[in-house]
Amino acid sequence: MIRIGAVVAIVPLLVQAAPPRPPVLGVAHVRLLASDLAKARQFYGGVLGLPEVPQSAGSVAIFRVNDRQHVIVRTPLPADRDDRFVDVAFETSDLGAMKRHLASKAIEARDANDAGEGQGQAIETEDADHHRVRLIQLTTGPLQDGGADRRLSRRILHIGLTIRDAVAADRFYKDALGFSEIWRGGRPEGAINWINMRVPEGTDYLEYMLTAAEPNRRQLGTAHHIALLVPDIQAALEAVRARTTDADANHRAVPQIGVNRRWQLNVYDPDGTRVEFMEPWTVR
Repeated sequence: MIRIGAVVAIVPLLVQAAPPRPPVLGVAHVRLLASDLAKARQFYGGVLGLPEVPQSAGSVAIFRVNDRQHVIVRTPLPADRDDRFVDVAFETSDLGAMKRHLASKAIEARDANDAGEGQGQAIETEDADHHRVRLIQLTTGPLQDGGADRRLSRRILHIGLTIRDAVAADRFYKDALGFSEIWRGGRPEGAINWINMRVPEGTDYLEYMLTAAEPNRRQLGTAHHIALLVPDIQAALEAVRARTTDADANHRAVPQIGVNRRWQLNVYDPDGTRVEFMEPWTVR
């Protein structure tokens, strides 16, 4: 008797899985331009109380908000340049994996030439609105500062960037980097002017500052902003007033309750870049 057995052919899968996305942990730094570094130092170091990381280059100052987050200020600021932001950076735990992941999404990322300025190794790309975005793997250690701690805030909660098309922005921040929407709102009631997008492996977020028209210099200074978390807005206000004079516009700043029902206080650096203080809880 002849037995006929079935032959099963196993064909290997020819499609290779896309490289997994490594973690995106939070905001690492904001880098911006200043027309006068001495005046910028007085604001970021004097008024905000952020300790400065010593640098050999005389055209850059790095201020540490905490061990993982920095505000980097460079000169010069060209007279004809309206946007003071140079780039924003988000922390990742694996730079090589991130570069491979972005390549699988057809997003070109190049090695950053001056990565050390951001306190780690970095790659650089851009979003749909041509904002320079860095992914950085931090290499710095704990903050070394023997003086009194004068920081009004110890955390960058979010950063704001102008966004023309939220759907196009989502293809980069949501689809490629894994950000997710946590809130949206605007003025007047019912309008959508802002969309908050949280990093996937942390609680920091990016705020889409939705705009239909090309913003002018003043509008860019307000839209492109840094939000610092403070436990008590009144204490922040009193500290700002104690560190400024009547001639300084920041001395006359007053708190307000935002659309998100949190106390906020806006101050501005000497070139008009907004720094927003925000409490972590909503007003009861």
